[in-house]
Amino acid sequence: MLKQSFVLIGALAAFPAAGAPTFSMPVDCELGETCFIQNYVDHNEGDGYFDHTCGPLSYDGHKGTDFALPSTDAMDVGVNVLAAADGVVLGARDGMVDKIIAPEDIPKLNGKDCGNGVSIDHGNGWVSQYCHMKQGSVSVSQGDTITRGQVLGQIGLSGRTQFPHLHISIRDGNRVVDPFAPDRLGVCGESYDTLWESDISYVGGGLIRAGFEVGVPKFASVKSGMAGRDRMPAQAKAMVLFGYAFGSLPNDEMRLSITGPQGKVFDHTTVMEKAQAQYFRAGGKRTPMGGWPKGTYHGEVTITRDGAQLDHQTITLTVE
Repeated sequence: MLKQSFVLIGALAAFPAAGAPTFSMPVDCELGETCFIQNYVDHNEGDGYFDHTCGPLSYDGHKGTDFALPSTDAMDVGVNVLAAADGVVLGARDGMVDKIIAPEDIPKLNGKDCGNGVSIDHGNGWVSQYCHMKQGSVSVSQGDTITRGQVLGQIGLSGRTQFPHLHISIRDGNRVVDPFAPDRLGVCGESYDTLWESDISYVGGGLIRAGFEVGVPKFASVKSGMAGRDRMPAQAKAMVLFGYAFGSLPNDEMRLSITGPQGKVFDHTTVMEKAQAQYFRAGGKRTPMGGWPKGTYHGEVTITRDGAQLDHQTITLTVE
């Protein structure tokens, strides 16, 4: 059901007006634990893209910040979208299905790329827009008065998207503003103030999650959350460790290591060839004759960049 047409987001901003509002976290999750920022506003006004730090977490023409979930399972459980500042609802939409959009389906969106969502007027020309919310979750309507932190709905997979996330855009008049660098569009890497009420640290890539499986999982199963187990039988066909990550750069390294009751089982490092928004790597060994020794196995996934550790996770597996 279309409650009201959205106020559309316009071109990139140069400088925000004086008296800009501050914005709080628009999602009820723990950054780095239960959610992560996949993409930032594109600061390259020409071809190509870079985020406000000159990093890779954006894409050409991206005009918002994407707060992503680690899996569709997490989306199904439910993660609330919160109003980032006080205001009045300009428009809201609900009723669009949650699904990964295929290229051939994009024209069928008929301009509703935002999917289910809400736009809020904060006064003095400032507007925030919240996109890709879960079908049936939008809980506000046009004209409602909203307070900071109020639940607007839940993170979903509606509209033009490939993964469950909230896309939030902030506008000052006709211009989109990057809340991480409101006075620095068109450049990157310099010092800047932010519009966030509390500090939101930049993370230039890392692990979404790690897991064990009895074979190399399909990427769709990794993204959905279906892949991964904490127990397996001694006669399983293989023992495989995988790492699911975001924001790779060329020459990043992912190391997968498994140790068990009798010592090292597997240790391999893969060098990334290109920048990728999301990716996974997996490795392990086939089950030896007689099966795996029973007990606890430890998996370690480490990502390094330019010789320094970027992220690290450890998990355990029980062989029964």
